[in-house]
Amino acid sequence: MNFSDLLFLYAFLPLCLTAYFISKNIRWRNAVLLIFSLIFYAWGDIRFLPLLVCAALVNYGAALLLSRFGEGKRSTAVLAVGIILNLGLLGVFKYTGFVIENINAAFDLSIAAPKLGLPLGISFYTFRLISYLLDVHWEKTEPEKNFFRFLMYVSLFPSTVAGPIVRYADVRDSLAERKVGTSDISAGATRIICGLAKKVIIADSLAKLTDSLFGTEIAAASVAACWIGAAIYALQMYFDFSGYSDMAIGLARLFGIPYPENFNYPFLCKTIAEFWQRWHMTLGSFFRDYLLYVPIFGRQRKYLALFLVWFSTGVWHGAAWNYVIWGLFFGAFILLETLLGKKRMKKIPVPVKHIYTKLVLIIGFGIFRFEKTSELFAFLRGLVGLNGNPLWEETVLHSLANNLFLVLAALLFSFPVIAFIREKASRLPAGVIAYNTARLVFSLVLLIVASLMLVSSTSNPFLYANF
Repeated sequence: MNFSDLLFLYAFLPLCLTAYFISKNIRWRNAVLLIFSLIFYAWGDIRFLPLLVCAALVNYGAALLLSRFGEGKRSTAVLAVGIILNLGLLGVFKYTGFVIENINAAFDLSIAAPKLGLPLGISFYTFRLISYLLDVHWEKTEPEKNFFRFLMYVSLFPSTVAGPIVRYADVRDSLAERKVGTSDISAGATRIICGLAKKVIIADSLAKLTDSLFGTEIAAASVAACWIGAAIYALQMYFDFSGYSDMAIGLARLFGIPYPENFNYPFLCKTIAEFWQRWHMTLGSFFRDYLLYVPIFGRQRKYLALFLVWFSTGVWHGAAWNYVIWGLFFGAFILLETLLGKKRMKKIPVPVKHIYTKLVLIIGFGIFRFEKTSELFAFLRGLVGLNGNPLWEETVLHSLANNLFLVLAALLFSFPVIAFIREKASRLPAGVIAYNTARLVFSLVLLIVASLMLVSSTSNPFLYANF
């Protein structure tokens, strides 16, 4: 069950909200959220529900031990075991097949890889648990004493599948006590509809355009198709993932739980470093605050730290070589910008920096798309015309012409247009009333259009649900 399923929108969510708001106190409301979150997770794949509960139980106990032991060897040992267990859990389910496949290829073996399956949201909830243990160890937060409240934090359905990576300290107070006002419901519902429209109306439509540009065989695509297809795919990824994040943040707000922002109009960036300060921000802050904290990373080893961060970023996204290459690709440009320094970067004309970043992003998202090594290298060759295909084909122009309004809308709304309109409206007499009225009407139209599109098409899962 996805956020963009009609079953979720018109059955699961209304039932959950009804049960939640008829509950009289916070204990019953938390119970409702926990039950519905576990149902949501089990709906995805009930086989892995016990795994989620056991992971929560182990980390719950480990945090209590960390608090009890304080500083010292015992606390460090508990922390190390907890992190190893979390990473081991992620490694076994996500990377076993990848490791065996590469061992077979390297040594000409035929070891059978176990078909374990990938637990829903494991990449996200393991990082959430690791951040919890580290924050307790560093005394940034107190451990949660109530296991069921902690399990609710781990399993909350708005963020279980694809984030944001919500830290316990960010939501601790709201787990124990919270109030939901009309402003929360209004803002939450608007955010949900906005995210739904991003996914169903824009991202899923861009996915069809991307497929038509790349064709059935990437090695046969023209140079223009490779470049434009990768650019469209970058937009698709943005609207798909930011759409999910919008829905997650909106859903959490309906229940009075504050979630951190995950996107800040990343295509406004003038450098690759700035892009990663605006894209998947909770993942970036996780690596910054937890991985870079490791004591071996002093000033003399910052480049080792940089390599490890971007290697880890690539590996976290998927068990395939293209993700590793993708992470190191962006890491190389971060390193380049670091070596140039802020003063030199400021001297580069802004238009040149925009062109540079967009070219790097197009290539980077193309690398991200193709998991098969043969297709990845065919794409890279295609960018510079080494596949022997023409620079341009009429089919590319035809595809763009048929989707011109879609592409223009995607480009327009990848920038803060709504925020600009809201800011201008606030300066006019009765502008706020007019803006709020227009927002309500526009939201209802988007909900109707998205719902009709869902009725007439099969459900497409969010792309990051696969990670």
